[in-house]
Amino acid sequence: MVTKHDIAAAANTLRQGGLVAFPTETVYGLGACALDAVAVAGIFELKGRPRFDPLIVHISDAEQLTELVRSVPPLAMELIDKFWPGPLSLVLEKRRCVPDIVTAGLPSVAVRCPQHDVARQLIRAAGVPVAAPSANRFGMVSPTAAAHVIEQFGDLLPIVLDDGPCRIGVESTVVSFVDSPGERPALLRPGGVTLEQIEDVIGKIETRTHEDSRPTSPGQLSRHYSPATPLVLSGDTLQNYLLDGKSAVGLLSFRRPQSSDGFSAIEVLSEQGSLREAAVNLFAAMRRLDSLGLDLIVVRPVPEVELGRAIMDRLRRAAAR
Repeated sequence: MVTKHDIAAAANTLRQGGLVAFPTETVYGLGACALDAVAVAGIFELKGRPRFDPLIVHISDAEQLTELVRSVPPLAMELIDKFWPGPLSLVLEKRRCVPDIVTAGLPSVAVRCPQHDVARQLIRAAGVPVAAPSANRFGMVSPTAAAHVIEQFGDLLPIVLDDGPCRIGVESTVVSFVDSPGERPALLRPGGVTLEQIEDVIGKIETRTHEDSRPTSPGQLSRHYSPATPLVLSGDTLQNYLLDGKSAVGLLSFRRPQSSDGFSAIEVLSEQGSLREAAVNLFAAMRRLDSLGLDLIVVRPVPEVELGRAIMDRLRRAAAR
């Protein structure tokens, strides 16, 4: 349980230019004061994150947004009214106070107001916006529990606010209102707010979810969210993977398979076939399989609708080599 004293200590660390790991409804974040370029550089160094990959800035309420961005288009305001606080990040034209290291030199910044009480209390107590990617080594499986953060960083990150497992389990959806070829906003990353929910509010939007040369949002690189164990996304049987000498193969399955099919270990994302439950369990299940010393992890696809779109996005990037 996170106490007021814990939050006060973490907020003081942020104000002094330090790093803090904290829970959100999506995944655990690795935070620094977003207005302190030196502090933000510490995020990149600790994660081993390339400087061309921009960060998301977290705020405690929608009123803070105008301190960071030049304007808020009417459609963006509709999404804010509907989904904030919540797992939705908006890319807007930034003000000069936002350091270039936060935005990878881009003239825009991604901002969100998290729904998690501890995250918002921390940001309010710190009195500054907080830049925060996921609290893990760059490109690896995202953390959905404090223990995952501690496994990654240990004593290198003294303050980890532990408020239990994350409620949603996949990162925020990112929608851009800048640099779109058309006049409609663009989906840059599927996440905790589904495409269907967004389009119910503002109508059809474009999709631009891949950009390796210069990403405009976190999560656009082809390879990301990857366990150390090789992972393939396939509906094939185990026999297809035994032919190349693999002997210890794990299965990550949406629902429980009818047969174990010779797999050494099986993780089921949702016994009931719930995409929401599958999203919550995704990264933790990947971590458990990754810890078993397997030769390969085989993943069965999930239905690519609603939250399934975000799950499949993570799985395709985890499988990329």
